[in-house]
Amino acid sequence: MNSRLPDLRDKTSKLTTSPGVYIMKNINGEIIYIGKAKNLKNRVTSYFRESADHLPKVASMVENVYDYDFIVTDSEYEALVLECSLIKQHQPKYNILLKDDKGYNYIRISNDEYPRITAEKNKEKSGRYLGPYMSGTITRETVNEVNRVFRLPTCQRKFPKDFNKGRPCLNYHIHQCMGLCKGIISKDEYNDEIEQAILYIKSGSENSVSRMKKEMESAVERLDFERAAILRDKISAIKKAGETQKIIDSDIIKEADIIAVSSNNNWICVSVILYRNKKLFDKQTYFFNSIESEEQVYSSFIGQYYFDKEDVPSLILVYKSLDNHLILEKMLSDKSGHSVSIFNPKKGKLLNFIKMSKNNASEELALKSGRTAKEVQSLEALKNILNLSKVPYYIEAYDISNLSSSSIVGGMIVFENGRPLKKAYKRFSIKESYEQNDYACMQEVIRRRLNHIIKKDEEYFSNIPDLILLDGGIGHVNAIVPIIKDYNLDIPVFGMVKDNKHRTRAIASNGGEISISETKQAFFLITQIQDEVHRFAISYMRSHHKKESYELELTKVRGIGIKKAQKILQYYKTKENMKSATKEDLAKVAGVNLETASALFEQIQQI
Repeated sequence: MNSRLPDLRDKTSKLTTSPGVYIMKNINGEIIYIGKAKNLKNRVTSYFRESADHLPKVASMVENVYDYDFIVTDSEYEALVLECSLIKQHQPKYNILLKDDKGYNYIRISNDEYPRITAEKNKEKSGRYLGPYMSGTITRETVNEVNRVFRLPTCQRKFPKDFNKGRPCLNYHIHQCMGLCKGIISKDEYNDEIEQAILYIKSGSENSVSRMKKEMESAVERLDFERAAILRDKISAIKKAGETQKIIDSDIIKEADIIAVSSNNNWICVSVILYRNKKLFDKQTYFFNSIESEEQVYSSFIGQYYFDKEDVPSLILVYKSLDNHLILEKMLSDKSGHSVSIFNPKKGKLLNFIKMSKNNASEELALKSGRTAKEVQSLEALKNILNLSKVPYYIEAYDISNLSSSSIVGGMIVFENGRPLKKAYKRFSIKESYEQNDYACMQEVIRRRLNHIIKKDEEYFSNIPDLILLDGGIGHVNAIVPIIKDYNLDIPVFGMVKDNKHRTRAIASNGGEISISETKQAFFLITQIQDEVHRFAISYMRSHHKKESYELELTKVRGIGIKKAQKILQYYKTKENMKSATKEDLAKVAGVNLETASALFEQIQQI
């Protein structure tokens, strides 16, 4: 625990309620975090209050705070601008960092006898270079497009060394390569194609099509139909390549940035799709291991990303509404010199564009975390419909299973990052309730489970879940919530409600029922959890009931009580093992004489 907290609390109690920026420093005076606030006193107090339930990353930052400075501003807008400027200057450890480490990209024309056109990250190789270009994605796509349009070779063969050595590759047969390897194209003809390709890169597709059309008409006039056909095919290829870029409807927007966020317990991923001149221009992805929430990262990212950027579009589409979007719009408009609008579409085609960016963020995050995009999106959807403060990375689910008033058991399963964590599953044999009472049994199970959090006596039992799901309705939730509060824990609790066909229908909370059928990702995840906890509890109940039946059968033998019966079952594990045991073995395991063991042997053979 930070020994400086009492002094920091005392300092904060005298802090102004005006807007401004706060600057957290460590014992060496180094800036470790910079934040803005509408109310400095309230915001800074939240870090240093007693019994603060911080996220691990926030707790780590607070632990390292020795002192802090602050700068009072006249408005929240000035605080936002100042925060962005200071973060850019100091690059604090605990802020999201947008380092420009992508470098430049180039298009290289090799100086070989038969040159190749390739995309490069630097200028280390010899040859002629076009660029630099900021976007690696666009550089690669341009190279692929120009090689395809002009049917240039992309294989590993060396020319003219490999002329007529082996058959032409597949690209030649599908008309994506001119077949240079056949040795039927002269050096001058090939170099002319290279120059045409370079001109295409420099001047763009529209100018190239216009030029090629004139050249094609000229070829027709001089009856050079073969040349005209080649030009016709190139024009068709250019138009086809252009069509694949028109992902967004040009009638809606000409240019925009489309920003979405996806997160799990470890990372926050921001996806930015850039749309320029009615075409998808680039995609940029950023990962943050931040102390801030997803919503805070979203807002901070936009401020920092555009703070000193020259190319700011007039429209920025965002996946979530931002509380401070008006002051962000004002800052970006002032910086760029033109009006900038930040818009969160709720329906129509613009919403589809946002979903595209969201899917990109989810896919990138899934790739980094070793999960599927479906799992990432399911957890985020669950967070949203349950209005949780964070994505439920660690979920525990409970079910009570019984056979009349006997064999009452409880099952606990765990889903970690969207997948079952079977080594954390737990079984509970009900000890306090001897009648069929689901609420009382569930209360016993939860109390016994929470005791392990206090004791920290087992690896997985020591974890505090992000979410508890109960197989049941509002009654189950109301029975458990007071117990959670008694342990001074803040764990969201919801019930999983089934229909009359035992299928998931809704989520129960203190405020009533929440429909999940319209949120496909969350619905599938809840159904999977409910089915799994039910399966686990039922299987334990059946094995428990079978064991109790065996115990009763064994106690029919004179001299064999419950404890000895349990000892025998625990030793032999299965009915088959018991039946294969000799009378002498049974006598030794049960601790009885040979006469009792003989009677026991006969009873076991009849089970």
